[in-house]
Amino acid sequence: MTRVVEQRGLYFDELEEGVIYAHKPGRTVTETDNVLFTTLTMNSQALHLDAAWSSTQPFGQRLMNSMFTLSTMVGQSVTQLTQGTIIAQLGLTDVTFPHPLYHGDTLYTETVIAGKRLSSSRPGQGIVTMQHTGRNQDGVVVALATRSCLMWTKDAHTAQS
Repeated sequence: MTRVVEQRGLYFDELEEGVIYAHKPGRTVTETDNVLFTTLTMNSQALHLDAAWSSTQPFGQRLMNSMFTLSTMVGQSVTQLTQGTIIAQLGLTDVTFPHPLYHGDTLYTETVIAGKRLSSSRPGQGIVTMQHTGRNQDGVVVALATRSCLMWTKDAHTAQS
């Protein structure tokens, strides 16, 4: 019999408060990423699309769309933390972008489990609070976000399957 190993995130029971989960590999962001994401989401902000105009602004160049940065930061955590073990994302708070991300930068994300508790109304499930930090290749923080998720416990998910 062949053993099968399925890639998944961690269950509620496996997540440890205070641990830093470093998500690799990083993601080098490109002009194509920025233009595609910005136009797909109907964001006509010239800071993302107009190189000539952006060159006259305080940062001197186009900025990566901050929603792309946020989405990528959360996305980088999925395979390690929530792939197949999340029930629902409940919310995002305290989202900040202290430094811009530029074309050609590489985004690296770490997540700290800030808190977790079993759900009082949903047996076998728990609420996990994650603090995501995105840094560029030089270690400069470019994004921060707190995220809450409803997660399976291992036994409940196995019993439900």
